[in-house]
Amino acid sequence: MAATDADLGAPDELSEREREAVEAQLFRLADDEYVQAERYTFWQVRAPTLESDLAVANNAQDELGHARLWYDAIQQLGYSEESLLWESEPDDFQHSTLVELPFSEGDWDDAIVRAYLYDVAEEIRLAALAESSYEAIRNRTSRIQGEEDYHVKHAENWLRRMADDEEGSRRVQAALERLYPYALTLFEPVDEAVEQDIVDLGIRDATLAEMRAEWEERTTAFLTDLGFEVPENVEPATPTGRDNEHTQHWHDLHEEMTSAYRNLGRHEATTLMDDE
Repeated sequence: MAATDADLGAPDELSEREREAVEAQLFRLADDEYVQAERYTFWQVRAPTLESDLAVANNAQDELGHARLWYDAIQQLGYSEESLLWESEPDDFQHSTLVELPFSEGDWDDAIVRAYLYDVAEEIRLAALAESSYEAIRNRTSRIQGEEDYHVKHAENWLRRMADDEEGSRRVQAALERLYPYALTLFEPVDEAVEQDIVDLGIRDATLAEMRAEWEERTTAFLTDLGFEVPENVEPATPTGRDNEHTQHWHDLHEEMTSAYRNLGRHEATTLMDDE
């Protein structure tokens, strides 16, 4: 979408209300992708096939690249990479608790179900941001959407494959029931008033409730067609992560991710990835 009179201004031109709404959306985007990328690395050299190893490595790199784009947009608002990542506290993050859960070795069904639930939600979220009134979000969204489409197709292909195997089907069903409440946290608010501002200001053109309804319709249709039973009347897991409260799994992972920076006595961050 080209710039219009309805567009929000440059980072230093935002009102306090506009800045709060933009930050809420950006932090959710960046933190989700960053932690998802970190968890994906568990499966490198552990996936069931060489092809899967390569696919997971590719997905991890994609998500890390997406996180970098979103954190860069946050840095335009005056933050430093050090404060955002390496000198942060666990409760500074707003990612969904779905992405922070650890994997058990050999639990490939968990990885695929989690990726599917997350990536469909991400596709829907990006579609709602494609014509964002904030230029930095709008421009980055168009760069990311194609890669997320590949992620969804990868998960769908694996789910079809598992559905044809009795044991695989049983394990997918168990993973679906275990992860579904955590997946619902993807649609939980940071703050109700701020969420309304995100929509009213045109930063995103769909509410969380509308995106969740679309996600439920889409995932339910696909999964039930494969013979799986999608949980009904389920409440989102707590903590949600959106309210800056997380499981102990995240506290442990955050300690691991930031320990080298602290132990080496660093005071300046390197970039997440080299520029292309």
